[in-house]
Amino acid sequence: MFDPFKRRRRAALREEPLSPAQRAALEKNVPYFAKLSEADRAELEGLVRIFLAEKSFEGCGGLELTEEMKVTVAAQACRLLLHRETDVYPGVDAILIYPGAYRAPTQTRAGGVVIEGDQARLGESWTRGVVVLAWDHVKSGASQPADGQNVVLHEFAHQLDGEDGAMDGAPDLGARARYTSWAHVLGDEFEELSRKLHAGRASDIDPYGATNAAEFFAVVTEMFFEKPRAMKARHPALYGELAAFYRQDPAAI
Repeated sequence: MFDPFKRRRRAALREEPLSPAQRAALEKNVPYFAKLSEADRAELEGLVRIFLAEKSFEGCGGLELTEEMKVTVAAQACRLLLHRETDVYPGVDAILIYPGAYRAPTQTRAGGVVIEGDQARLGESWTRGVVVLAWDHVKSGASQPADGQNVVLHEFAHQLDGEDGAMDGAPDLGARARYTSWAHVLGDEFEELSRKLHAGRASDIDPYGATNAAEFFAVVTEMFFEKPRAMKARHPALYGELAAFYRQDPAAI
């Protein structure tokens, strides 16, 4: 998967300890870290070190970037990579962090007319190597690991989705047979969510997931890690697909 130089460099990074400041930020801002097994904590720390060494960070909107911010983002993003034989977000070069919600330009079509405007956002995941995040929501998402809302998990799920060339709700699943099961289970759940919303009924899956298949995958990733027992009880087939992809069983933690 990797060239020999990258493999050796990453092996060395995995062996380096986090600095006292980095460890303090991890333990302070990412409470789920303490619930992991010793082996998983060690694996996550190694992934965090690689992430911090290979990705660039930039403070935007007047934000003064700190090591605490970088570690808090990295720890959450790397949670999606535990136990998986995968690269460390090869499509991500830079993480841009704003103090809070920011405004981004948008385009909508009404008939043949293109309407330009802007929209408040908490995060974005671009196909050109950039993830944009609002720090206040990064921090609140990390500190409230059971509310089902986590902007870092959401945006980096999009990056995993796009590793096969398209953000379409189906990441690289490996074996061809996996795609059939994935499409069947996630397709049925997506349609059920859309039917509920159209009928004015409530759903435990975030309504934003009905936007399209890519957003559905990102939304259910948040739920899988933050409300795993509820998902396993109410959507067992969906939980099973995500558990097989992420190679984790958060409901058991």
